[in-house]
Amino acid sequence: MNSTDFYSATKYCPCCAKDVRYLASIEVSYCVECGGEVRLFSAAEWASFSEALAARKPKGGRPSGTRKNTGSRQAA
Repeated sequence: MNSTDFYSATKYCPCCAKDVRYLASIEVSYCVECGGEVRLFSAAEWASFSEALAARKPKGGRPSGTRKNTGSRQAA
């Protein structure tokens, strides 16, 4: 990791309503401008991220009929 990446990292601050630099703690990160808790994404970014994940999730259900039935019994 390049040292400039650490100093340019940002998270979303709901109090400031923008991406800000932050101080990281073990469990929570805090905005350097107002001291409020920051999040990784804004509400709009989170909705977009969640939709993208849902689109990649397998639908489930029975498999299509593309595989041939080889049978589970083997001749002894």
